Amino acid sequence: MKILNNLTDQQLIHLYMDGDANALATIVTRYKDKIYTSIYLLVKDRYLTEDIFQDVFIRIIDTLKGGRYTDEGKFLPWAMRIAHNMCVDHFRKVKRTPTIKTSDDRDIFEVLNFSEPGADHKMMNGQSQDKVRKMVDLLPEDQREVIILRHYADLSFKEIADLTSCSINTALGRMRYGLINLRKMMTEKQIAL
Repeated sequence: MKILNNLTDQQLIHLYMDGDANALATIVTRYKDKIYTSIYLLVKDRYLTEDIFQDVFIRIIDTLKGGRYTDEGKFLPWAMRIAHNMCVDHFRKVKRTPTIKTSDDRDIFEVLNFSEPGADHKMMNGQSQDKVRKMVDLLPEDQREVIILRHYADLSFKEIADLTSCSINTALGRMRYGLINLRKMMTEKQIAL
């Protein structure tokens, strides 16, 4: 399995398509946190996130097994596009848009990989992340989405533009306005991170 960790996404996909199930497990492990976190930040419900997350990987497996995946670039942006579309589909089904709300549920940070600092640092770090997450929740949906995809999913602005069907300049503008709004909130509430 250690050898598989050194392979590129494309090499792992080809191995999986040739019958190596461990290759898929490696790629899932590589990206599960980013995909899960991005879904969670969009839908704000742990159980719904888990359902969509599983559906994303079922769709990925079906696409790979069906031979419909093309080596068009990176695996992560493709997987993120599937996740994003499934979130949008969910909200279309329930005929509502995602609600912007604050929540004290910290489960999202259980899936993120942080280093193991001392307890006091962990507590301060958790409080800071909680403050930032609550402020991000208050942003307009388009700004919130770009910030989530950029900072939690690590996507480039080109990938975000493709995923959200807007121009790169629009994605950059949404990020800029989102950051301006976050700074304003921090100033108004005198929040120090």
